[in-house]
Parts: sequence; structure tokens; C-alpha cells
Amino acid sequence: MINKGHIYTKFLLVVLVIALLLPTELMSQGSDKKNNLDAKATTFLKKRQGTWRDLNVPASDGKILYDLIIKNKYRKALEIGTSTGHSTIYIAWALSKTGGKVITIEIDKERYRQALANFKEAGLSDYIDARLADAHTLVKELQGPFDFIFCDADKEWYKNYFIDIYPKLEAGGCYTAHNVSLRGWGMGEGTKEFYDYIKGLPYMKTTVDESGGGISISYKQP
Repeated sequence: MINKGHIYTKFLLVVLVIALLLPTELMSQGSDKKNNLDAKATTFLKKRQGTWRDLNVPASDGKILYDLIIKNKYRKALEIGTSTGHSTIYIAWALSKTGGKVITIEIDKERYRQALANFKEAGLSDYIDARLADAHTLVKELQGPFDFIFCDADKEWYKNYFIDIYPKLEAGGCYTAHNVSLRGWGMGEGTKEFYDYIKGLPYMKTTVDESGGGISISYKQP
């Protein structure tokens, strides 16, 4: 005679064992995926080291953006000015660790196509929403909200970009802009106008990192 109670007890034990082991297995799979992504991104960046031209940031500035996102656990990013994607890759790589994604905007079709190829080779396409568009228009239309923004597009429009996107930047969020220098080197009229404007805003706390090409880092105060 079959002991139904005994069979049911065995069934519960099997279910319990599976329940205990499954999270460990899932964590292991997640860890493997993370390690593979890190290896792929690192290999790609090393392969392309020293070859980034065409309005891209230097690697040192890419690392600054990466560190800002990791440190503050940002997840909703916007990049104004993709070029061929060097800075985007650092941003997306950081977001792959925080569970976020970046919208990046490029107006030039050839740079946009090259950027898409670079994102795929770096293994980061899933974390990037690349738009071929005029940022003058699209920035106004984006819904947001964003907690991290990097601007590296046409300098004479820097102030306008900030004014258009500021309402969509969350409190505690960070707005960064490239080619900003306290010493004024490399800064055109548009960049200077932007920096003079943002550093005077009481609700934005601004510093400048000049270890690379110069990045202004502004936090929106609560």
C-alpha cells in the first residue's frame, strides 16, 4: 500500500531543496553575466585605446562619468552628444551595474551608425537607447525624469540645453558638461556662458574636474 503522507513529505523536501538552491544558482548566473560584460567592455576599450577622435572624450573623462554613476547609484541617464560613443560606453557600463539605462542623442548619421556598432562590440547595447535626432528639439520633448546628464554637444547651446532639461533632473541628480575649465582654456563663449550661469544658481552645487578635458559637475540640491 502506498503511503501518501510519506510521498507528500518527500515532495515537500524536494521543493524546499530547490527553493534553497535556486537563488544561489540565479546569483551565480547573474555574476557570470556581469563578469562577461566587464571582460567584453574592458577588452573593447583596450583595443580602441588611443583611437578615439571625432569629438569623443578622453578615457580619463569617461572614467569620471563612470565613477559618478557608480558612487551615486544613478539609473536614469541622458547624454547630449554621442559622437561615436566613447563616453556613452563608460556611462552605459556603469549603468549595467546600477540597473539603469542611458538615452543618448547624436545628430550626425555616420557618427550615429559607428556608435551603434561600437555599442554592440562592447556588449552594452541593452543599456543604451541611441537616438538619431536634433538635440535642440529632442531635449525639449523628452519626458524624463533623469538623475544623471552629460552634455557634450554644440557649445553655443550649452545654456539652452540646461534650461530645457533642468525641470526633468531629479533632486540629488547630477548635471555634467564637457570642456569646462576654471582656467578658461579651451572654453568658447557658449561654454563660458553656461558655466557662469550654472555656477551662480543657488540650487546647483558646481565643481570642475580638470584632470582631463574639463568637466563641470553640478548636483541639484533637494
